Amino acid sequence: MNGEVRFLPSGKTVKVLRGTTLLDAARLAGLSIRTRCGGKAACFMCKMTVSPESELLPISDNERRKLSGLEERHIRLACQARVGGCVSAEVPLDPLRAAVERQLARQAEEEGDKLW
Repeated sequence: MNGEVRFLPSGKTVKVLRGTTLLDAARLAGLSIRTRCGGKAACFMCKMTVSPESELLPISDNERRKLSGLEERHIRLACQARVGGCVSAEVPLDPLRAAVERQLARQAEEEGDKLW
């Protein structure tokens, strides 16, 4: 059986084989997911929120231990979560990009209605 993963907020969708990790699916879709550990569930940088309806294979004991209850809030490690069917996952915003966007928003707010 094959699966399909839809990544938010981009809306990119990729068809993958059942058992493919969300990290590998994201790479196939041309999306970058931050990770330092090479997919060994050690850095926690690849945490993603999945929709409650997502069809993932059962969580492993290792991932459950690492997440310490976050899986109840539909957070999974992209390097460990495996596709079982249709999945919808939110790609976290890169921290550097998030900081730049916050700064630009502050700057726009400070400038207000000033004309050039």
